[in-house]
Amino acid sequence: MRPLALASLAALLTTATPALADPLADLRARPPQDEVIYFALPDRFDNADPSNDRGGLTGDRLVTGYDPTAKGFYHGGDLKGLLRRLDYIDALGATAIWVGPIFRNKPVQGPRGQESAGYHGYWITDFEHVDPHLGTDAEFKALVDAAHARGIKVYMDIIVNHTADVIQYRECGDCAYRSRADYPYQRRGGVDGAAINPGFAGDQDGSAANFARLTDPRYAYTPFVPKGEEKAKSPAWLNDVTLYHNRGNTTFSNESSTMGDFVGLDDLMTENPRVVSGMIEIFGGWIDRFGVDGFRIDTARHVNPAFWQQFVPAILSRAKARGIPNFHVFGEVAADQLDPGPLAVHTRVDKLPAVLDFAFRRAVLDAVAGTRGTDAFETLIRGDALYEGGEAVARTLPTFVSNHDNGRFAFYVRQALPQANDDEVLRRVELANAMLLTLRGVPTIYSGDEQGFIGDGNDQDAREDMFASRVASYNDNRLLGTTTTTATAHFGRDNPLFRQIATLARVRRAEPALREGRTLLRAREDKPGLLAVSRVDPASGREILLAFNTATRPIERLVEIGARGATAATLAGAGCATRAAAPGSLRVTLPPLGYAVCAIGETE
Repeated sequence: MRPLALASLAALLTTATPALADPLADLRARPPQDEVIYFALPDRFDNADPSNDRGGLTGDRLVTGYDPTAKGFYHGGDLKGLLRRLDYIDALGATAIWVGPIFRNKPVQGPRGQESAGYHGYWITDFEHVDPHLGTDAEFKALVDAAHARGIKVYMDIIVNHTADVIQYRECGDCAYRSRADYPYQRRGGVDGAAINPGFAGDQDGSAANFARLTDPRYAYTPFVPKGEEKAKSPAWLNDVTLYHNRGNTTFSNESSTMGDFVGLDDLMTENPRVVSGMIEIFGGWIDRFGVDGFRIDTARHVNPAFWQQFVPAILSRAKARGIPNFHVFGEVAADQLDPGPLAVHTRVDKLPAVLDFAFRRAVLDAVAGTRGTDAFETLIRGDALYEGGEAVARTLPTFVSNHDNGRFAFYVRQALPQANDDEVLRRVELANAMLLTLRGVPTIYSGDEQGFIGDGNDQDAREDMFASRVASYNDNRLLGTTTTTATAHFGRDNPLFRQIATLARVRRAEPALREGRTLLRAREDKPGLLAVSRVDPASGREILLAFNTATRPIERLVEIGARGATAATLAGAGCATRAAAPGSLRVTLPPLGYAVCAIGETE
């Protein structure tokens, strides 16, 4: 009887003891819309290891790329810096880190006297390894593992459209685009040239057999690889010049948008099945090796749709096989306009799961940094139906008000409203943050915004160091919420913008309606004033009312809520009455440039 008793006891204990939680499984079970993303360029975030500042290279800045006093060169930030600041990112309320490209880059490129460095990560030569300026493959793995242990996802910034500028043309340096009509693949140097590439049926035939006939790349220009750079790229197949378009610089219009060199960068022939399979293998390998949670895709609009139609399903399948069911893929489709149509087409035709929401940024800029009415958001919200999957997909679009390419929101406030004092600029930035963290989409915070960084414009002018900077044009900026400048490190938690973002991020995480909820537009105006939106949790029916005042005068208004709404509890900001004025009506009283986030309670 004794063995039986022991077996019964063991069975009882197994039944009674709950399985230990798996933090990684919990993290991977979260859908994309549950995240708050923090975006950082590693070179500009924190320098924890000065030994890698020059990337193992010897020489001046035109060799190493390192010059911490110049805004267009490496400054020394690295992956170890991101790792040691995970507590800071966690305290801000971020649940995912979008890490700027970490691949090995060409250290310096550009014409004589106009050189700059690949500190940003978008001039890749080696797609398989970390750039030594930023650290090592092992250090990236350590970052991912440490982030996961804290419940923070890691998204990689990837590029498939182009590589660094290695291929040159015999005919010119800065070469204009040459079209397929004027320079067909079957004629050397144009329509009147000698016949080449016999049997090639054009790039509309995507078969491997067809592209095997495209062996002579001299149809538009005569491409060549400078001596000493024949094996500059990795994996090795990237050194084959026939796998590039070789048609000169894009004009960003018509066919050149997907076939031209991006300001000299070597444009991959993504129609070629060898490129498709190669890129799937490259980036699938990063999923396998490091267990990352998503990809932000650079210059997605400059790649032919057929590529994405193959690449995306393969990557999602690779991630699922690795145990990552909610791998977040979102493309950069730069379109600085309120109309979401140019964004949505890439979810319908290209089949990208999501895109960066440039239309959201435009709506916030127009309404909060400008003088347009809050009806800008009607265009935005109604446009959600245009995305493949409609409103459900719109909730997965990463939203933003600032980024490293387009500049910081605060800069545009000062530019549009030069008469505004610092207090008004701060309140407008806080209002934009409130919209970002409560409206539909996945809020994306650009590092430095939480510390009051202003910037001087876009691109290099918006890429300030979080650690103590030595760039004069950064250090002369007047920051928000602090008396310090970028000449000192900014990892404190007392800036009012840091505190506001952290508070709103906590509210968002606690309220399913703000992550998963349907959007009901309650009020908007054709001039600065009230924007009111309800977010409704589809599972529980819980309603969160969002009220924003974009005017510089106070407003008091009755706003529609659900017919059963009886009470309101303020979660952030101020201005909602505690009880409904009548069934389906709540009074809001907002200060100038104020906002309120209120949970509506229903009658029994």
